Amino acid sequence: MTEAVQQKGAGRVAVLVPAAGRGSRLGGPRKQFRRLGGRPLLEQTLRAFALHPEVDGLIVAVPADRVKQVATSLQAAGIPKVWQVVAGGRTRQESVQAALAALPPDVALVLVHDAVRPFILPEQISAVIEATRRVGAAALAIPEADTVRRVRDGLLGETVPRAGLYRMQTPQGFRRDWLEAAHRQPGEAAATDDVELVQRLGYPVACVPGSSFNFKITTAEDWELAQMLWPQWETRLRQKLTENA
Repeated sequence: MTEAVQQKGAGRVAVLVPAAGRGSRLGGPRKQFRRLGGRPLLEQTLRAFALHPEVDGLIVAVPADRVKQVATSLQAAGIPKVWQVVAGGRTRQESVQAALAALPPDVALVLVHDAVRPFILPEQISAVIEATRRVGAAALAIPEADTVRRVRDGLLGETVPRAGLYRMQTPQGFRRDWLEAAHRQPGEAAATDDVELVQRLGYPVACVPGSSFNFKITTAEDWELAQMLWPQWETRLRQKLTENA
């Protein structure tokens, strides 16, 4: 297995960003197009990857009626390395599949990242890329710290042991052939992330330490927290990029 991973290690690195969701839990306009720090949230997320020296290109999947508009706005914003903006699907899986289909043939390693996780640092991207090259697949995750209980009919039930429980994050990295094979599986039930699809084929996935800052903006409270954190985060990110330049 190790030899096979190393053989596939050559080639370019691409990031797929599924951004076609409706964001119904947050309400209002699609959250990926809301403005955070004076720019659309999608742009802020893409910028972290576009400025990373190990990332060669980005493919973004957006609602079909926004493809031309988003492509134009990303070009006007000067976001580098955007290879293509494609029409996403009804589900996250369909959007990842659409982005996968647009990859150039010389891409060997693929990262998939949520459009609404802007708080990602360069070293975390590097760690996922390194682990993916070594193992074949990798993902950020953080240990579950809170007590977890089941709820039935509005009443608290039994406690779920949290030892060994992790909350998944993105980016998630994969050998291209593994991810393509995972998305070709016929008749499989929907998965909540690409790690689940790859694991169904029996492939190993390395766990890379994530961060509580790398949260997914889902609710109104998440959005409020993101707005409060962004000014300090932007300064921190700029410092990190300067250090790594």
